[in-house]
Amino acid sequence: MTRWLGVILLAVSFVAAGAPAYGQAKPEETKPKTLWEENILFAYIENSTVWNMGRSGRGHTNNELRFYDNEDGHTFNIAEFSIKKDPSERYPFGYGLVLTAGIDSQKNHAIGIFRDDDDAFPFRNTAKVDLQEAYASYQIPIGSGLTVKAGKFVTLLGYEVIESPNNLNFSRSFLYSFSIPLTHVGGLLSYSPLPWLSITAGPVVGWDVADDNNSRMSVMGQFAVTAVKDLALTFNWITGPEQFNEDGHPRTVLDFIVAYTGLKNLTLALNVDYGWEYNEASLVASGTRSGNTASWWGWAGYAAYDWTEKLRTAVRLEYFKDTEGVRTLAVSPGTKLDLYGVTATLQYKIWKGLVGRLEYRHDSANEKVFAIRAPGYVATGKSQDTLTLALYYSFF
Repeated sequence: MTRWLGVILLAVSFVAAGAPAYGQAKPEETKPKTLWEENILFAYIENSTVWNMGRSGRGHTNNELRFYDNEDGHTFNIAEFSIKKDPSERYPFGYGLVLTAGIDSQKNHAIGIFRDDDDAFPFRNTAKVDLQEAYASYQIPIGSGLTVKAGKFVTLLGYEVIESPNNLNFSRSFLYSFSIPLTHVGGLLSYSPLPWLSITAGPVVGWDVADDNNSRMSVMGQFAVTAVKDLALTFNWITGPEQFNEDGHPRTVLDFIVAYTGLKNLTLALNVDYGWEYNEASLVASGTRSGNTASWWGWAGYAAYDWTEKLRTAVRLEYFKDTEGVRTLAVSPGTKLDLYGVTATLQYKIWKGLVGRLEYRHDSANEKVFAIRAPGYVATGKSQDTLTLALYYSFF
């Protein structure tokens, strides 16, 4: 009896320790991803129609100080195809290729790729296609993994990105339009010394250039911190010469981003930029002031709420100070320009990948920089209001 009791107790202990019960299927082991499964595909097309609500005079066809939505009426903005793969333990190599076509592509060109440095009208005369990204990467098995990346890639700076579906609003902020670059050609090293800290840095040719106009490269970097749950802190920077045949007088931008998603259905973010450039070329040419150092700074605050799986509303408040007027080129060199913006966006997922956006935006300034009218093409207003209807379809 004692022997059988011992056998029963041994069997119970075995089951309690995790042995599969009779008739119970064993849990399936997770199969590692194949090479193709590690690829991330992204593709979309976007169209928009913009109405300038103050357009009452003849000859006013543009929305001043806007980036992709600078023209009234209908625009085929962009068609994009993207394939990317991050390095993994099984496949330590990675790559990225992003091709675009449309009006927006003209504004994303890097000098040396579909645009020359002597092209006076890049938004009208260049090809409506772009090689937005083309890079390769590799993870070296050092510590948590040191990733090397080289080629053409988008900037580390800024809360908003080129791809409209990944932004809370349709129109881009003043920070996106005037404070930071869009793409770079160069190399980056990335490493995570701690689970909540990622560091990236490396040399790049410069701001939106593939064919440099001087013999010295710029340096770009990022510190990304996720020590607190649902709170992401990012500090980005870039510094280096950007003037023609001039290796000194660097242009520098410090870029801070705070994003919080800890409240259900709510997204909050703040982006702050501060930039400066020594001996800025237009200030030197104008001879309007001593020192000739240009500076600019601004902020953009975001709040978005998902009312349902299909309906989202988003608001952006922003301010941009172009202290010497050299970033916007909307005033004479040496003239201070203050810009304010309020943007409200209603987004609705219509069907599968089809998404519609209705957006109202109000811009104002301390100088007359809006409502440029012919003849003479003179700015006649200090404010601007637009209403936009945009549609995009995402294929993946």
